[in-house]
Amino acid sequence: MNILKKLQQQSESNRKIILWIIVIIVGLGLAAFWIWNSYREIKEFSKEKFIQELNLPSLDTELEKLPEMGPLEEELKKIGEEQMKSEGIEEDINSK
Repeated sequence: MNILKKLQQQSESNRKIILWIIVIIVGLGLAAFWIWNSYREIKEFSKEKFIQELNLPSLDTELEKLPEMGPLEEELKKIGEEQMKSEGIEEDINSK
């Protein structure tokens, strides 16, 4: 309580200076803690564990699940070739 009495007796400008010094010290302490914690998290980061936790499906298994296009695929190629010819593009779709 003695400290509060001394602080209350100070001029307003001195109290503001003391307040800002405390705010800056607390802010620097929190920033240091945040940087240290981020550094620790990055250091402990495991790429393999992260990929396993994502549980992404394999592209091969997803491609196997797709239905076969059959005749529709040939028809789409013909339409694409016709459109390319009409636009003046002389490149063959099958060469891609």
